[in-house]
Amino acid sequence: MKQHIATQFPEVVFGENKQYTEVLVPVEKWHSFCEILKSDPALNFDYLISITAVDWNDHFKIVCHLTSSQLGHLLVLKSRIDDRMNPALETISDIWKTAEFHECEIFDLFGINFRQHPNLRRLFLEDDYGFPLRKDFTDESRMIVK
Repeated sequence: MKQHIATQFPEVVFGENKQYTEVLVPVEKWHSFCEILKSDPALNFDYLISITAVDWNDHFKIVCHLTSSQLGHLLVLKSRIDDRMNPALETISDIWKTAEFHECEIFDLFGINFRQHPNLRRLFLEDDYGFPLRKDFTDESRMIVK
């Protein structure tokens, strides 16, 4: 699987995760890479298990867990977003419908914009609340005490 992916996308970097195959893809290749993962019969990642984000102070990482129900393999897909002021990448909800809700949750809690998302909105918080899972978040209302 790694060789097959590396042949089509030589710019990806494979992680040293011992349990699962892990791949880091550039933000600008995010959507096209995901399309190949699902449509290529040799990969056939037909199920998105989860998608979330992590704040590393100087950048964000998007982390997806994908599986192929027919081929039985699992992949951890990551992408690094360096723009903290306007973090964004393309939606993958057109590829895996389950990403639609997950991307709204990421937008709500981290403020990461998913371009071309069909209905990107906050799910839990008020529009002016801020993004509580960011490391630089401060709660002016003092509901959260550190």
